[in-house]
Amino acid sequence: MIVRFHPHALERIEERGTTEDEVRSTVGSGERFPAKFGRVGFRRNFSFEGMWRGRSYPTKQVEVYAEEEKPQEWLVITVITRYF
Repeated sequence: MIVRFHPHALERIEERGTTEDEVRSTVGSGERFPAKFGRVGFRRNFSFEGMWRGRSYPTKQVEVYAEEEKPQEWLVITVITRYF
């Protein structure tokens, strides 16, 4: 599977505290769901056990919105990260 990143997604990855590897893993093995504008969403929880913006969290959830350009070739549009 090929995962490419839109520049907007790369900015959100850095801003929201996730990694490109976590995004690839989310697309590869996360929960898949339909999203707006014909896109596909992927969601996956990761063990975090770390600090984010001054608070400690055990879990990080990565949510990815992507477009399938060709079979098994994804363009990641944006990334949302939740900590809980």
